[in-house]
Amino acid sequence: MNELPQARVHRASNWSSIWILPILALLISCWLAWSTYSQTGVDIQIIFESGDGIQPGKTDVIFKGMEVGKVKDLTLDTSGAKRGVIATVEMNKEVEPYLLTNTRFWLVKPSVTLAGVTGLETLVSGNYIEASPGDGESTRLFTALTEAPPLSNDLPGLHLTLKADRLGSLTRESPVFFRQMQVGRVKSYALSEDQRAVEIKVHIEAPYASLVRKHTRFWNASGVTVDADLSGVKVRAESLASLVAGGIAFATPEHRMDSPPVDPNESLPLYEDFNAAQVGLKVLVTLSDFDGLQAGQTPVMYKGIQVGTLKALVGNDNLSSASAELALDPRTEDYLVEGTQFWVVKPAISVAGVTGLEALVKGNYIAVHPGKKGNKPKREFFANRSPPPPGLNTPGLHLTLLSNMLGSLEVGSPVLYRQIKVGSVQSYQLSKDRAQVVLGIHIEPEYASLVNSSTRFWNASGITLTGGLSGITVKSESLQSLLSGGIAFDTPDLEAAPLSKRVRRFVLYADSESAAQYGIEVQIRADSGDGLQPGTPIRYKGLEVGQIEAVELTNDFRAVLLTARITKHSERIARIGTKFWVVKPELSLVRAENLETVVTGPYLQVQPAQNAGTAQTQFVVQSKPPVLPASSDEGMHLVLSTSHRRSLKPGVLVTYRGMAVGRVSHLEFGATADRVLVHVLIESRYTTLVRSGSRFWHASGFGIDWSLMKGATIRTESIEAILEGGIEFATPDGETMGRPATPGQTFTLFDEANLEWLEWAPKIALDR
Repeated sequence: MNELPQARVHRASNWSSIWILPILALLISCWLAWSTYSQTGVDIQIIFESGDGIQPGKTDVIFKGMEVGKVKDLTLDTSGAKRGVIATVEMNKEVEPYLLTNTRFWLVKPSVTLAGVTGLETLVSGNYIEASPGDGESTRLFTALTEAPPLSNDLPGLHLTLKADRLGSLTRESPVFFRQMQVGRVKSYALSEDQRAVEIKVHIEAPYASLVRKHTRFWNASGVTVDADLSGVKVRAESLASLVAGGIAFATPEHRMDSPPVDPNESLPLYEDFNAAQVGLKVLVTLSDFDGLQAGQTPVMYKGIQVGTLKALVGNDNLSSASAELALDPRTEDYLVEGTQFWVVKPAISVAGVTGLEALVKGNYIAVHPGKKGNKPKREFFANRSPPPPGLNTPGLHLTLLSNMLGSLEVGSPVLYRQIKVGSVQSYQLSKDRAQVVLGIHIEPEYASLVNSSTRFWNASGITLTGGLSGITVKSESLQSLLSGGIAFDTPDLEAAPLSKRVRRFVLYADSESAAQYGIEVQIRADSGDGLQPGTPIRYKGLEVGQIEAVELTNDFRAVLLTARITKHSERIARIGTKFWVVKPELSLVRAENLETVVTGPYLQVQPAQNAGTAQTQFVVQSKPPVLPASSDEGMHLVLSTSHRRSLKPGVLVTYRGMAVGRVSHLEFGATADRVLVHVLIESRYTTLVRSGSRFWHASGFGIDWSLMKGATIRTESIEAILEGGIEFATPDGETMGRPATPGQTFTLFDEANLEWLEWAPKIALDR
């Protein structure tokens, strides 16, 4: 019996692959836990005076434009201190080392002050909390600042301390200017240790730090200075109101430009105003009138604001003029250009009024009107003898008047409304075509509403005499207008449409009677101006029935809008069906029309409505004269039917034996558009020539007949017919002549004449 083999015993392993998944899950959980722990932010608390503008979950904490935290919760401070509200903020983990006792937080929100606009970006992103790291011990409780801290002294640039007797209107962030450019700002201000002065710390940006020298002068360029003495009170604003809204300005005197750089550890004085700083731009002005000017005392003024001082006054060799050296505010440098004007202001009394009255109190002074910024710089000028006319930016109403002659008007002549002076004449010159006088007038702001689309201006210069058996009447607008000339106006409808343009043009009538023909105002739209202008007449059968008062572009710039006034037969003309067209010279090889307009200029022709229809004030200029229906006294209307228009057009001649007896009035398609209907008008005295047997044919061009026996025969009409076309007709003799034609009768218009028709020569008596 065989023995069974002995079994081999193997020790079983304690490891099983089923443990792989639990171990992997454990590792992932540990990693997630560590990642969550490492990225979890740090909660801190910030105490604010108010929670206004702070929203949990929305308000961010920003450092150098990067988000480093977010407000989680906002609660009232219920502690005994009751300091305001407590914002719980979750800060990013990486900023934890910077959460120290001197770290500062403040709320940034939009702010508008005279110094400028800050926090403008929060209008889009919302308010946020700004952070500034500091030193100290680690902490989690902070008290927010009520405003942003002053600029750090580590900021690149020049940090200076200015000392002034008073702060004036300066605030933190007030700008620091150099030649009208902002180059820095005020950091902070405080009383000095001895409390006798105000110390103002300013920062000049790094690119401009070299502009400040040892002898640079700083002055307060904001606020108003009042000087009072026995001669009166003088109010002076140191800055040009249109250029600077306040702040500090500085400049280096021209004779100190080589001074060394400033020592930032030394305090510099802040002068009270520009004059106290004794610095300015040197400008030379040649004056022809320098009476009453005193060096060192006479100011240079711009709209009541002092912008400089007369430093020296030296008479020229012939004593007819003097050279004045002015020291002007450096901020005026950009306006000392070609076009800048100077003149002397002193009291003057004339028939045109009293001017320079303020000079009675403070003495004569030099006035300046800046040139256009960007023009070529200039430092030497010749003064005007009188002030320049006010610019379009001057408050009030600026108008242009067109007149046939100037009369006794001059600059300064008054503009009167019911004998009250409301404005003055500012300028006058000839128009571009030298045909009219263009006057510029200015209406004072408080009277601007008196002028609208119904206003009428007239020349009120001199006197008007009217006399009869009952006596003589003398009329004058005022003594002032009698002596110096003047313009008067009236506005019959104060509720009429206001002026639509910045500078509106009006007609200046010769007298009040001409202006009183008010009539009816109409608006006429035209494709182009065609030489039309204010004052252009509107005519009907050679008589003037109105006048164009204004020519301006439409709002869409696609057409021209004519404002006209119909003064005669206005009720008949301002109706539906009335047509307007422009009459201007027409020249061709065969005829010339409207040649009188070469001298007088184009005018507007009107054809009143045939029937009394509905009133209308809006019209459109016709591109050509309208077709007028024929009346019994003008002639007989006939219709010619042809297959083709050829060269026919309105106005071409209708001839009989080469003599013109009529014209084509207009052309149109027949009812089925297979024929062209030519409407002609035969003059009254020649209507008996047209009979039912008459034949009409095209007389345009010329023809050639050729044969071997007779050679070539050339047939042609007149030169006029060759160039622009024409119609010829003939009437047979005897029974085939037929009855006289009737108005509106239709004839066939043949392409050419038969030889037989050319031989017809009946004897027909003409109407006389």
